[in-house]
Amino acid sequence: MAVPASSGTYNFLPSIGEVVLNSFARIRIKRSEITEEHMQNARMMTNLLFVDWSVDIPNLWTIDLVSIPLVTGQATYDVDPSTVAILDAYISTDNGDGTTTDIIIYPISRTEYASFPQKDQQGRPTVFWFDRLLSPTITLWNVPDPSQNYTLKFYRAVQIQDANYTNGQQADIPYRFLEAYASGLAAKLAMIYAPDLEVLRTAQAEKAWQKASQQDIETNVPLYITPGLNGYFR
Repeated sequence: MAVPASSGTYNFLPSIGEVVLNSFARIRIKRSEITEEHMQNARMMTNLLFVDWSVDIPNLWTIDLVSIPLVTGQATYDVDPSTVAILDAYISTDNGDGTTTDIIIYPISRTEYASFPQKDQQGRPTVFWFDRLLSPTITLWNVPDPSQNYTLKFYRAVQIQDANYTNGQQADIPYRFLEAYASGLAAKLAMIYAPDLEVLRTAQAEKAWQKASQQDIETNVPLYITPGLNGYFR
């Protein structure tokens, strides 16, 4: 039996410009017809597409871990504005022997935080309020006390990096989302250049996004649902 003459490589990761040209082809605009205005609109639509995707969190490739050393008596800390959402947070306490103890803390709403009668009460933090301002902050309760050295750690979803054409840049997305990217961009470009194809391209984009997002999961992880009652007993 003949062995397939495959490439043996895994390097397919087209530049943003290449995907843009493919997306224009999907709405029947030839490369020879593309102007600078086309490319500027495509750049804007690409970034707006990534905004849409950031709303559909969590996108696993955008998640990272942030560590913030806590200061005694300080309740509120700045959060990087690129943070779309805080997923899981915990307090890491220095045990003084080279080890740490990590304890999960729970999110609360603005209303719940406002209801606390003693907002400056010190102790080990047990809950947090993420205030999603243009310059976001995270506020802890209890307020860190001087008895321990605490570090706040949280996993966050970060916005997808900006799309630019310079130096053959590639989109800040994984391989498995390339079709969703090309389809989604074609749908957005159809709004401007091919309204007669918009419904068809939008349907194809939604199908491609659904297929990709369904695979954007932590595999082989069993699901356990446990009521977070600890957050109600303070």
